[in-house]
Amino acid sequence: MEIAKPCHIQEITLQPEATDQVGGPVIIAVAGTLEAERFSVPMHRHGRGQLMGSMRGLLTVPVASENWVVPASHAIWVPPDHLHTVDSHGAFHGWSVFVEKSACGALPTRACTFRTSPLLRESVLRAATWDTDTLDAAQQHIACVVLDKIHSTPVEALGLPLPAEPRLMRIARAFISEPSNGRDLDAWATWGAVSSRTLSRRFVQETGFTFTAWRQRVRLLRALEMLAAGEQVTTVAMDLGYSTASAFIGLFHKTFGITPAAYRRSL
Repeated sequence: MEIAKPCHIQEITLQPEATDQVGGPVIIAVAGTLEAERFSVPMHRHGRGQLMGSMRGLLTVPVASENWVVPASHAIWVPPDHLHTVDSHGAFHGWSVFVEKSACGALPTRACTFRTSPLLRESVLRAATWDTDTLDAAQQHIACVVLDKIHSTPVEALGLPLPAEPRLMRIARAFISEPSNGRDLDAWATWGAVSSRTLSRRFVQETGFTFTAWRQRVRLLRALEMLAAGEQVTTVAMDLGYSTASAFIGLFHKTFGITPAAYRRSL
C-alpha cells in the first residue's frame, strides 16, 4: 500500500481536482491550521472518499439530503462522488484523509460520523508527515489502521435528515432558518398547507424522527455551532427558544454527555 508524500501544511486548502486522480496513492493525508474564524468550501464532489475531523473547531458538512455537524470529538466520512460542502465555525485545527475509490469497497457507502479515537487521530497526523513513497512495515501498518477505523468504528448519528416531500421540505427549511420559532405541529401544518396528520406521519417516514424530536435535533446541532463560535450558554439557550437556560443545559447534557459550558471550554 502506498501513501502520498507528506502534505503537512499550515493552511488547509481542499482542492477537489487535486484528489480526483485515478489510481495513485491509496491514502492522501493532510493536516493544518486556519486561524480565520470561519472558512467555507462550496458544493463539490471528488473521486476519492474523504474522512475529516479536527482537534479544535467545529465543522458543518451538508451531504445529499442531510446536514452533518462534526465537533472536535468526531470525524465524518464522505464516500466517493458525493456532493457536499464544508463550513468551519471558530478557529480550526484539523485533518483530512482522501481514500482512493478502489480502496473504498469495504467502507460505508453513505456519509456517517463516528467518535475519533486517539489511535485514529495519531495515525492520520503521523501519515501527514511522511516524506517517502516507499513505506516500511510500520508505515504500512499505520495506513491499514486508518482504513480499518473507518470500516469498524461504530457510527454515532450527528446528522440532520431532511424530508423529501416538497411541503415538508419547505417547513423543515423554514425552521432551520429560524430554530427559535415556537409554532407547534398544528401551526406548522397550517403554515405549510398540509394536514397535521400528514405532517406527523410523513415526517417520521422520511426522516426517522417525529416532528418534535426533529426540531429538538435542529436546535441542539445549531447550539454546537453557536458554542463553537464563542456564544455564551445563556445566549444560546435564549436565541434557540428554550424557556430557561437550565432546560437547555439539561437536554444538551442528556444528548451529548457533557454540559454546554464544558463543551465550549473544550474548544
